[in-house]
Amino acid sequence: MAERGPLVDPTTVPAWLRPVVEATSGLDPNLFRRVSPPQQNARDAAVLILFGEHETRGPDVLLQLRADGGGAHSGQVAFPGGASEPGDDGPVATALREAVEETGLDPSGVRPIALLPELGIPVSGFQVTPVIAHWEQPSRVWAVDPAESAAVARVPIAELVKPDNRFTCRHPSGFLGPAFALPGMLVWGFTAALLTLLLQLGGWEEPWDGSVIRDLDAAWRSVS
Repeated sequence: MAERGPLVDPTTVPAWLRPVVEATSGLDPNLFRRVSPPQQNARDAAVLILFGEHETRGPDVLLQLRADGGGAHSGQVAFPGGASEPGDDGPVATALREAVEETGLDPSGVRPIALLPELGIPVSGFQVTPVIAHWEQPSRVWAVDPAESAAVARVPIAELVKPDNRFTCRHPSGFLGPAFALPGMLVWGFTAALLTLLLQLGGWEEPWDGSVIRDLDAAWRSVS
């Protein structure tokens, strides 16, 4: 198992990103396991949480909209990532390979900076390691395979933390979790829960009203 926590000296990353890296040192795994606990006999996977800084919009994070193909995560917003393959040398290699395949990014401009604890995704049977990275030299990204991704976007942190863009989403099963409503994009489920924790760790979060609850179907309609 790869060591969890910082992969680099936190002082070598931009000041706005440093708190996230520092927070992964000695991080209580249970904090993230509240998002989704690890599973037994699950397949290893990794996602790339890629933070960059746009010249006018400020810090941002790379997200993709999954193609609506009828699978467990079709039509959802997610971090680039997927299942490990035999040739992958750990979660960092998996996350970068998948991100290249899905978004076309140039991996030479990406610097992995920290690993988060493994999280279980019961609906897909994956045990996911989130890999935090700094996009030192951003490159062009796009939906490489339309059968897999409908869109790829750099989403400004400033938009994610706006209170008006945040609410609690209610799944038909009754499950309640944080969500983000952005133009043409609804972020909910695993990705929204992980983003919520990262916004807290980074000190970026603004107060928002978690008592505002929207049913999933209504939330979808509000962003379409």
